[in-house]
Amino acid sequence: MAREIDLSLLRAFVAVSATGGMTAAGRHLNLTQAAVSQQIKRLEEQFETQLFDRSQRRLAMTPNGERLFAHAERILSLNDEIWGLMTSPAFEGQIRVGVPHDIVGVFMPQILRGFAKAWPRVEVSLLCRNSKDLLGALDQGEIDLILTTEAKPNERSQLLMSDQLVWIGAPNGTAHERTPLPVTLGDKQCAFRSAAVKGLGAIGRDWRFTCSTNELSAFYTTLQADIAVAPLLSSAVPEGLEILGADSGLPVLPTYYINLYLAPTDPSAISLELAEHITRSFANRFFKAA
Repeated sequence: MAREIDLSLLRAFVAVSATGGMTAAGRHLNLTQAAVSQQIKRLEEQFETQLFDRSQRRLAMTPNGERLFAHAERILSLNDEIWGLMTSPAFEGQIRVGVPHDIVGVFMPQILRGFAKAWPRVEVSLLCRNSKDLLGALDQGEIDLILTTEAKPNERSQLLMSDQLVWIGAPNGTAHERTPLPVTLGDKQCAFRSAAVKGLGAIGRDWRFTCSTNELSAFYTTLQADIAVAPLLSSAVPEGLEILGADSGLPVLPTYYINLYLAPTDPSAISLELAEHITRSFANRFFKAA
């Protein structure tokens, strides 16, 4: 019996796991729903086990599916890394990358690690600022490529993913019950600040600043100490903090978008390669159907 795994089957499995459905996964993979379903069936037959519980409207992984998922992601990531290594030019030089404070720790370590392995002679400089400042730096030619968190997609940019803005606080905390509500927010240019203030105003909730900072250590400290709550993307919630649900009495916050921008004129070949690497990484691991 052959012991090789068809990577296209694994890619279909990861896409279905991420989207929760065959149809949504098909849109992502440019396949029909029937083709994706057939790929999942072939993978299940190969392993002689059921990978999804089909009794619910949204497909959920079985325990064996969950076992496979993390390994499948690693295999696909390594495959894409090798493909880039063997098919792309031997880039060298420097590239300047900008990422907002609140998402850099969630998304960039694995992305930059993979890029550095594929192109070890490229020096990456990382700059963390708010999205508005990063857009200005890009237009001024001070930076080569940026990620932003914005309230809507932009025709200048590549949409990487959409995500729900949520309230977070300490596990079993009580900060959300206090009046006025103690809130930690980024500085005046913070992408989430206006949405949080607008939401609290809409429900007539009195609030006060506990902290206004882009320094994440201070930001998280106020939450861990249970002296404040704050808005953050659901995918960026760190360990030791939790999402505050509907029973918290806090307003529902809007969806935000992570966008990728290149220099407006003549982006370098290295920039284009890193942009492709980032887009592929989000598609494999982080994407949510917008």
